[in-house]
Amino acid sequence: MERVFSKLRNLDAYPKINEDFYNRTLSGGIVTLVASVIMLVLFVNELGLYIHSYTETQLVVDTSRGGKLHIHFDITFPAVPCSLLSLDARDISGEEHFDIRHDIFKKRIDSHGSVIEVKQDGIGAPKIERPLQRHGGRLEHNETYCGSCFGAETADDECCNSCEEVREAYRKRGWGMTNPDLVDQCKREGFVQKIKDEEGEGCNIHGSLEVNKVAGNFHFAAGKSFHQSSFQLFELIALQSDTYNISHRVNKLAFGDSIPGVVNPLDGVQWTQEAQNGVYQYFLKVVPTIYKGVRGRTIDSNQFSVTEHFKGSDMGLFQSITGVYFFYDLSPIKVTFTEEHVSFFHFLTNVCAIIGGVFTVAGVVDAFIYHSQKAIKKKVELGKFG
Repeated sequence: MERVFSKLRNLDAYPKINEDFYNRTLSGGIVTLVASVIMLVLFVNELGLYIHSYTETQLVVDTSRGGKLHIHFDITFPAVPCSLLSLDARDISGEEHFDIRHDIFKKRIDSHGSVIEVKQDGIGAPKIERPLQRHGGRLEHNETYCGSCFGAETADDECCNSCEEVREAYRKRGWGMTNPDLVDQCKREGFVQKIKDEEGEGCNIHGSLEVNKVAGNFHFAAGKSFHQSSFQLFELIALQSDTYNISHRVNKLAFGDSIPGVVNPLDGVQWTQEAQNGVYQYFLKVVPTIYKGVRGRTIDSNQFSVTEHFKGSDMGLFQSITGVYFFYDLSPIKVTFTEEHVSFFHFLTNVCAIIGGVFTVAGVVDAFIYHSQKAIKKKVELGKFG
């Protein structure tokens, strides 16, 4: 057994020196102190990298097909009343949606930005009393109400029981209802009076859209839109001025769910109109993005870049439609963010490398200083220094 222990002692790579042979120096103490501080700083930095996650970015070609694009928005128009503000969307596949109301909410605001009223668009029609029937007479107590569409009905039994339904029927026909005072439903619901009451107000419109995952646009315009002869026109109310101030503030615009650490470039952007009339255009390049969290959470969303341009209304009728347009196109490149943690063994390896590396370098520096001091001292004693 003693022979085994003797062989193990011979393998000792760290031979011990008797303390009587130690020679501690001032320079050695300084080098040790500096090396200790360096090791501590590097260790704290490595610990921070271990505790916090890091993100790896990967670019791949987007091979997904079909699907939907979810657009979330919150935009304030300080000088456009809610009764005149409409939202429309269309894409290159030919799909069009006019005067969208589903999941859209409007807030009437005064000149100071204070909220006057909040309601979901298209909700809150007033109660109807003895309205005009489709056949021309007034509603009796034993009759079912069926209002006239004023020539815009597509079937004999079609009814328009509210001002909005009449306007929708006109829109489907490609007609513009420019005088709502002549429509019984609008007259009784006080549609014209409502527009007059909202004069001088602004509107905050927020909500979400679901559109095809192809290039297209959505826009906010002053007036209800309708389609005719492949052109999109607007039913501008005669009671209002021909000039609309489309100054606006984009409080939020996102294509999908929010991604940690990503700020959308239009959030908080404000634009003030200086010209008489025109169209403000945003051109967006939407980049599909997947975020994979360190705990397995996956977010399938989008980022976007943007450029903007204002076009005046002096280029013809169809170029003079006042509004704010968002033209978007999809990038063929998909970005994948993967959040990862440094493994414990990687952390342990780096800590050992820090301690060993600094200790070794400090030893080299200390030996250089020590032997330099001895050489200089010897030369001084021999009178050869200088």
